[in-house]
Amino acid sequence: MHPPRFASWPASSSDAVHTSRPIHQFLPSLAPRDAIGSHTLAIQGALRNAGITSEIFAGEIHRDLRTAARSYKEWKSGSDAILMYHAAIGCSLGDWIAQREETLVLDYHNITPGKYFETWAPETGLLLAQGRSQLARLAPAAALGIADSQFNATELVDLGCSRTAIVPIFIDPSQWGSVDGAARDHLRSTKRGTDWLFVGRVAANKAHHDLLCCFAMYCQVFDPHARLWLVGGVSSGEYWHALHRLADRLGISESVMFAGSVTQGELGAYFDVADVFVCVSDHEGFCVPLVEAMWWDLPVVAFGSTAIPDTVRDAGVVLRDKQPAVVAAAVDRVLTDAALRDELIAAGRRRVQDFAPARTAKKLLSVLATVE
Repeated sequence: MHPPRFASWPASSSDAVHTSRPIHQFLPSLAPRDAIGSHTLAIQGALRNAGITSEIFAGEIHRDLRTAARSYKEWKSGSDAILMYHAAIGCSLGDWIAQREETLVLDYHNITPGKYFETWAPETGLLLAQGRSQLARLAPAAALGIADSQFNATELVDLGCSRTAIVPIFIDPSQWGSVDGAARDHLRSTKRGTDWLFVGRVAANKAHHDLLCCFAMYCQVFDPHARLWLVGGVSSGEYWHALHRLADRLGISESVMFAGSVTQGELGAYFDVADVFVCVSDHEGFCVPLVEAMWWDLPVVAFGSTAIPDTVRDAGVVLRDKQPAVVAAAVDRVLTDAALRDELIAAGRRRVQDFAPARTAKKLLSVLATVE
């Protein structure tokens, strides 16, 4: 039984504070099934619904979204325009934005520190370091910094951004309800114990290696028939291979599934069948899958790093320590204490409503109307 769907977005023009200035968005890459890309498209919808002229310009545009955006090289200067830049990774667009004279608004989703990629994908680490360097140049020049978490807002302030506002990332749960029936039936038919789920790209900052150790401890102490599903594309092949070797050494390779990228229906099947969502990531700017787990009435156990406590709040068990014994015991408590589990599910339903798109749109429009 899931909570009601969010109200449709965006806020009506009568609810919003207006600005007559065009607001155009710029981002390094626009791609489907990407949190920042979806957020950018939702912002455009909210702006246009409020009568504000808004186009999207990107460094790279996926072929499926060619009609949704244009290359930033096609930008025609407009002195009254507000340029909203989604800081994400180092690219030529970041340097180009830094040279513009138009009013700048930064929408900061966080840039993962390059240190997490030094061993596994050094080329990605260099791009992330470049992105952080560009952010340090842009933050003091921005008329406003928008962040989707307090953690991200603090980073902007520390970099010299004089005005910041916290506006949630646009989350559209209208796609979350789909379930691939065949995939769900298969997962259920092979179930013998507790099913753990984590959703996130396979990258070292997500700490899949620590999650494997926590899961191995849980299997040893609590449930030898448990399974762990790791859903998400691979950002580093070397790290992916290392995780497989670690699973072998821990003796859990038969119980761990590296699902990779999946369809929306397959993802729904994993959420529908799983018993608990476990996240021990070291660095998150927000972590949308935590909210997705709440929507699916899936209890959350998470290590309280970076933005995770702000995202979860009281809708999950947030740990100060992610030692395997601590995480394993927390998962067991959530699954065996019915009152606690019910409390977390109820809190998750309430927390999900904080991200209603109509509410996010209204807040965003109000914040942007203050830009001079």
